[in-house]
Amino acid sequence: MLGRERLAVRRLAAVRWSVSEAAPESSPAAQRVRPKEFLRLAVPALGVLAAEPLYLLVDTAVVGHLGAVPLAGLAVGGVVLAQISTQLTFLSYGTTARAARLHGAGRRDEAVAEGVQATWLALAVGAVLLVLGQLSAGPIARALAGPGEVADAATSWLRIALFGAPLILVTMAGNGWMRGIQDTMRPLRYVLIGNGISAVLCPIMVHGLGWGLEGSAIANVVAQSLSALLFFRSLLVEKIALRPVPARMIAQLKLGRDLVLRSLAFQACFVSAAAVAARHSVGAAGAHQIVLQLWTFLSLVLDSLAIAAQALVGAALGRGDRRQARGLAWQVARYGLLFGLALGVVFASVSDVLPRVFTPDAVVLAEVPAAWWFFVALQPIAGVVFALDGVLLGAGDAAFLRTATLLAAVVGFLPLIFLSMFLGWGLAGIWTGLAAFMVLRLLAVLLRTRSGSWAVVGAVR
Repeated sequence: MLGRERLAVRRLAAVRWSVSEAAPESSPAAQRVRPKEFLRLAVPALGVLAAEPLYLLVDTAVVGHLGAVPLAGLAVGGVVLAQISTQLTFLSYGTTARAARLHGAGRRDEAVAEGVQATWLALAVGAVLLVLGQLSAGPIARALAGPGEVADAATSWLRIALFGAPLILVTMAGNGWMRGIQDTMRPLRYVLIGNGISAVLCPIMVHGLGWGLEGSAIANVVAQSLSALLFFRSLLVEKIALRPVPARMIAQLKLGRDLVLRSLAFQACFVSAAAVAARHSVGAAGAHQIVLQLWTFLSLVLDSLAIAAQALVGAALGRGDRRQARGLAWQVARYGLLFGLALGVVFASVSDVLPRVFTPDAVVLAEVPAAWWFFVALQPIAGVVFALDGVLLGAGDAAFLRTATLLAAVVGFLPLIFLSMFLGWGLAGIWTGLAAFMVLRLLAVLLRTRSGSWAVVGAVR
């Protein structure tokens, strides 16, 4: 126990030194964290965040060579399964916010204990989702894609993939508490082991063994099983109490309530976008799946800076340093803008080549440009939005993020997506709605960050 406490003190001292070295407390530089400190946390976090969507990109490319119907089925089924991780982000982001404050206050064992309770919640919620998902997979797929081959393919894939639901949530909880104690290397190793093995298995199962679309779902569950087992092991070696503590779980659920409502706004957008694309045409559904997976991948790439900011902002507020937390907010926003600009340039340059990696189907490829240039243009905006989202999440400002996201969805996205459906605007209409959603979120987080009212100090908010 004493050894862990000494290690925590040394790490906290290192962070403080990297911030204050060679800068007086009153100077702007005193409120910044050196880039190498961001990189120490952000680079492994990038690996974790990118691993799952990168695996899904591999999955999309493998399934895309089966034809348009399996690819569209994966698009619909994948959007449904994604609700698990996106609706329950409090298991990762909420746990990070709580653990980071405790870690900043020098209470490491309590920070890890947040991970224990988050893991219990993950298992309980995951078991419920598995049962409900098996009962409702068919009706949900038909509601999204309409009756027919696409809905049947999505149902078949989803019934298998749902067995990974509890495992996905355990991994999220593990990522959450480890980020909070500023350990982003172990999650990287755990996720890479699981997804790396499954990336090898996916083409073997889909094409080599002839299992088709169902083979990709099995490979998904293999990845999730391996990663979850490693996160379980990480809690065992901490040698802290593993029993459930209802009071802590209730506190996590209170923060989770706002994050779940925020996630509902996201999913109202992305699920309805997939549904409108599927009803427009098989080609539009396949093209939307390709661009959406790239969007998801780059969103999480950009979010790596936000993960670093979340851990550092939470720790700063936990030890009572409000000025540093505010300085970090604008520092990470600048990084996000530059990163987003760079990604936009890169993906603009491969617009003719990259979509062909995912499918040779001419119908799907003809639809891709209608979404592609929205995707490219939104990268700088996304860089700032995700960065400041991370800052506000690190501060525990979930109620504001909930309200801002709900309003952006209701005012910006949903009117345009329904017009697109009724007027047949296709992917151009869908992605115009997504663009409006992102711009409104940008305005909201910029104004909130400038106000400074989010920077509340203390070990627990």
